[in-house]
Amino acid sequence: MVSRKDSNIARRKRHFRVRNKISGTAERPRLAVYRSNAHIYAQIIDDVKGVTLVSASTVEAGFEGLGSNKAAAKKVGATIAQRAVAAGIENVVFDRGGYIYHGRVSELAAGAREGGLKF
Repeated sequence: MVSRKDSNIARRKRHFRVRNKISGTAERPRLAVYRSNAHIYAQIIDDVKGVTLVSASTVEAGFEGLGSNKAAAKKVGATIAQRAVAAGIENVVFDRGGYIYHGRVSELAAGAREGGLKF
């Protein structure tokens, strides 16, 4: 019998490995991405205090449309950038959450960059 590896366990291992190297500070917080099959979520986190400063996702009440495509990811990136700039945050560290920098993750990053975040 062929045993198939659980891709989410492998992703979490990659994420923990990356998290040992990067951390968000007050001057440069961490932009963390989580994507599920149906939605995409983004948070800007200050790891020193352990506080989420800004968040955006496709689950929010004001979001219209399908939450699992690249257009939705770009909207979430633009939304989080807009909220971050309003909160006085310009520079962030991008944490892709163990996902490949492709598809929805890269579109979220592109939307955040277009919105004014620098990383």
